[in-house]
Amino acid sequence: MGPFSLLCDLLRDRVSRGRGRNRDRGLSTVEVVILAPVMILFILVLVSFGQLVDGRGALDGAARDAARAGSIQKEEGVAMSEAQKAADADLGDVCSGPVTVTKTSTGWANADLFTVEVSCEVRGLAMLGLDVPTRLTSTFTSPLDPFKRKA
Repeated sequence: MGPFSLLCDLLRDRVSRGRGRNRDRGLSTVEVVILAPVMILFILVLVSFGQLVDGRGALDGAARDAARAGSIQKEEGVAMSEAQKAADADLGDVCSGPVTVTKTSTGWANADLFTVEVSCEVRGLAMLGLDVPTRLTSTFTSPLDPFKRKA
């Protein structure tokens, strides 16, 4: 092997490296075109599940507020009206439909506890176009105020 063969080998290596680079030209563009929509979809799924978690927290707080608002009233009809108002105020920007408040405790005159169940349709996967039912329900119990009721 003389200096001529070494020079030929070096040139051959350079030429083959150049061809390899030309074959890879534009590959990163294809990767971006394929991966960008997947990444955007992944971010949207995370946001929609975040809305579900936020909706669960808001629904739990609304059930607590509704039970407390109803438990301090003197009459059952007024208690349910106030419970509905409290739940509507808490869930106005969270729910996509009507807020349902149902009294699940028994009795009123001799009862010690006031329990309500609050439910509504929460936005979430609907922003992705997926029609997955996201009706969330939360229950809370509050003791009836004996001093308000006897007056």
